[in-house]
Amino acid sequence: MGKGRVEAFSDGVIAVIITIMVLEMKPPHGATLDALAPIWPKFVSYVLSFIYVGIYWNNHHHLWHAVHKVDGRVMWANLNFLFWLSLFPFMTGWVGENHFETLPVALYGCVLFMAAIAYTILARVLIASHGAGSTIGAAIGNDVKGYASLAIYAAGIAVSFVNSYAGFALYSLVAAVWFIPDRRIERELKVK
Repeated sequence: MGKGRVEAFSDGVIAVIITIMVLEMKPPHGATLDALAPIWPKFVSYVLSFIYVGIYWNNHHHLWHAVHKVDGRVMWANLNFLFWLSLFPFMTGWVGENHFETLPVALYGCVLFMAAIAYTILARVLIASHGAGSTIGAAIGNDVKGYASLAIYAAGIAVSFVNSYAGFALYSLVAAVWFIPDRRIERELKVK
């Protein structure tokens, strides 16, 4: 199977995820700045989730530039990744609606952690499919940044039970680290 169909499907799912997230944002009943105050938690959680979806979309796009073939393992790994992303709207709404309470923030971190695991699995399946010496294999390498992100997510989940704002701050730190798109694949494509 060609990679175009999987990439187009993924782009569509990601577009729907972003649309659902924004539809969860209800405008306040009032035309003053004070009317915005009660919805700040929803807005902050939406912004972080939007950034995360954007980061994943950007890096997924780069990943597919190095892909030449797709098999069943790749398709299932990609669906696993999209599944975890599809939970972002629900978790974003739950965190915002409950003003960063402990359990919603901790479980939001669990979904972020699982999305990162799923992305790592997808990358590893693609490397296995194309070979360690392939463009994607050389670009991903040992993925120190990815594994460090997983550790920060785990710390954020644990910290959320002590201070949910600190846990959310750790999730924000990971987003800040990944905000600039991963250039490893672009560099590797220029070399070959």
